[in-house]
Order: sequence, then structure tokens, then C-alpha cells
Amino acid sequence: MAKKPLIRAERVDVNYSAEHWRLLADLRSKAMRVMEALERFNIPCIVHGSIARGDVSHKSDVDIFVPEIYSSFTIENSLRLSGLPIIRRVLVQATPFYAVKGYIEIDERTCVSFPLSKMRTVEREFYKFGGEATLELLRKNVRVPGVDKRLMLIEPTESGHIEGSIIGQEEKVAKLLGISVETVLNRVHVLLRRDSIGRTGLFIKRDLSPDETFEIILKRLADKNPALRRRLKED
Repeated sequence: MAKKPLIRAERVDVNYSAEHWRLLADLRSKAMRVMEALERFNIPCIVHGSIARGDVSHKSDVDIFVPEIYSSFTIENSLRLSGLPIIRRVLVQATPFYAVKGYIEIDERTCVSFPLSKMRTVEREFYKFGGEATLELLRKNVRVPGVDKRLMLIEPTESGHIEGSIIGQEEKVAKLLGISVETVLNRVHVLLRRDSIGRTGLFIKRDLSPDETFEIILKRLADKNPALRRRLKED
């Protein structure tokens, strides 16, 4: 079951158990292997979400993101040459206004995503909103602040983290995370709406066959879809 947004005034101090620290180390090690494969080919990347913040669980996914546009062949090749399997490739556009992205699944809980078209500022800041960490930060065992799906700000401490609702604290949170207030308000709106009406479908979701490339499929889809063509013209 997805985590629901919480609205509470108090801040809670959470202490991690030895098991939690071991799980975090294991997940970060897994993320580092994928990130090292990408950066070996000069592809900068980040891990985002609970692995960056530290508040992991056994359901945590390893989500790696490449912020800049690279050819999908370069990204896929870097993974394959490092011995990482590719079990699924999906082209996704969440809404007609969002950037098109490629998703490469390495296993059911590990994924590399990357933009196939230019992202708007609010889209790029989404990752900072949830917390993002570079390979260098992982190597230094640094955890970063970010907001989880409950709309709780997670601030790492030596023994775990402190968490508190961001509702009514949007400007403070934006300043702490180094992002715009617009991005914070956007994420609050999206997550509260999702909680009340559920998830809406993706505008485009297309699985790729082994002989297809992201770029070729994107062109084919754009040829048939006026809304997608308009979005790509913004690049």
C-alpha cells in the first residue's frame, strides 16, 4: 500500500536500528554499482528518494536518474559492459506537458531513468524535492534531506532522522532543499490529489522490443501524436 500524506504539527525524532543501517548500506552498495557503471562512461547520475535520504525500508526501490540527455545506446551499453542485465525498457511521458523519459529496469526494484526531451525546471527539481545524492556523496556515506510520499520532510541525524510535515512550511522547505517554492507547491498538490482520487494514467507508456531504440520509437510516436510533437518542439 502506498504511503499516504500526513499532516501533523510535531516533529518526530526517528532512531535507526542496526538492521536499518545494514539495509541502507546494502541498498546504497547496489546503487553505487549501477552509478559506477554509468560514470565509467562519463555519464553523471544521481540516486533519489529514500536511499539518498536514508529512511529506507525493505520495499525501497533503487532509482537512478541521469539528469542530462544522452543517447540511449550509450546508457544501455555502459550497463551491459558492466555486466548489468536489462530486463525491460519503457518509454514514458507522464502528461503532455512533461518531458519524455526512458526507463531501463535492471531488476524488479532497480531502474535507471533518463530524459529523452528537455525537462522544465520544476521537473528537474522534483528529484531534489525527494532528495538526491551523487556517487561521491554515497562514497562519503552522506545522507541528504528530502520529502517523502507522506509529505514529511526527512532531515538526517547521526542516529537516524527527524521528520515533520511540510504543509504550511513550503517556503522553509524550498529554501532548505535549494528549490523553488513553485516546485514544493506543485508536489504538495500532486500528492494530495493522488491521495484523494488515486493515481491517474500515464499519457504515454510504451514497452520497447529488443530491436527497438528509444529514439526511433519516440520519433514514431511524435509523428502520430500532435501533443507530443508540440512538447518536443519546446526543446
